Amino acid sequence: MLFREYEFLNKTLANRFVVSPMTRISAEEDGRANDTMKEYYARFAKGGFGTIITEGIYPDQSYSQGYNNQPGLASDIQADSWKPVVEAVHEEGSAIVAQLMHAGAQSQGNIYTEETIAPSAVQPKGEQLGFYGGSGSFPVPRAMDDHDFVEVKEGFIRSALRAKEAGFDGVELHGANGYLLDQFLTDYFNKRTDEYGGSPEQRLKFVLEVIEEVRAAVGDDYPVGIRISQAKVSDGEHKWAGGEEEARTIFEALGNAPLDFIHTTDADAADPSFGEDTKTLAEAAKIFSGLTVIANGQLKDPVKAAQLLKEGQADLVAIGTGALANPDLPNLVDKGEDLREFDFEKTLLPEAYVKDHELNQNIFNG
Repeated sequence: MLFREYEFLNKTLANRFVVSPMTRISAEEDGRANDTMKEYYARFAKGGFGTIITEGIYPDQSYSQGYNNQPGLASDIQADSWKPVVEAVHEEGSAIVAQLMHAGAQSQGNIYTEETIAPSAVQPKGEQLGFYGGSGSFPVPRAMDDHDFVEVKEGFIRSALRAKEAGFDGVELHGANGYLLDQFLTDYFNKRTDEYGGSPEQRLKFVLEVIEEVRAAVGDDYPVGIRISQAKVSDGEHKWAGGEEEARTIFEALGNAPLDFIHTTDADAADPSFGEDTKTLAEAAKIFSGLTVIANGQLKDPVKAAQLLKEGQADLVAIGTGALANPDLPNLVDKGEDLREFDFEKTLLPEAYVKDHELNQNIFNG
């Protein structure tokens, strides 16, 4: 199953393996991609991954940046810096998708402003992430006003157009992990009393508007997807209050939106996501939306990943830390080679920038 071709992103993918988006804070201070990132992403393509989704890229030069040394697509200069990265991946025969991420209240590093914005003035739970350069509690954000709504939409639109011009094979809107679009979906983050708050249907409204406007800008033929989760960076245990019925509401609405795919991420993609004897998050997305689904969450084991595909719960599998340890994972699996264990301290500490040993690692080419 994992090595069956799949029609996706306007091309025929060689396999179902996807590199999951992972923040690595290795861009230039001004948000430009660089040679380190070019080598980093090219390794996954050389290692056999059919598709790569980038780390979260900030879309505007106001409130969207989430981390220092995070890459952007907020200017033409930043977009041009991505072109060598895209070309390097394409030269190896793989597809690459730009993930567009507005951090909202979970920003912990922004060269343009110290203020954060969110649907409501609700402080994120938990602490900032030390290995991404943060410390202490998150600040209390400012509740978004009408101007912010317009500015955020324009940021997503313009960055999607820049991604298309830079050669990316599609864009993924980051609607997961507690970042801005997910904050709209989340009951305790979104306390608005206007048309954008209240019921799950109303909390979906802004997300759907962003999708519609990005689609209108990039055209009908350019792939657009969204990433969805229940858990947050700052609240790993969060579940939707309405359980599987709320999932139905969300995924049916996304299925009726002009999207090409949904990318679900969960602690374990094979576990029931809404309580005992319920669907997995990927399965809910597949059944309720009818779209192509990418599943993420502890799927390094090829037998486990293939079973998810065989059962029709997902169409592709995204691998995160397993890919960091094994940038050549598809090639290793194909030849029956052993996989390496992920070393958190060696890879992500003291901070999560790309390390020299990662770039110097031998890639098994099959």
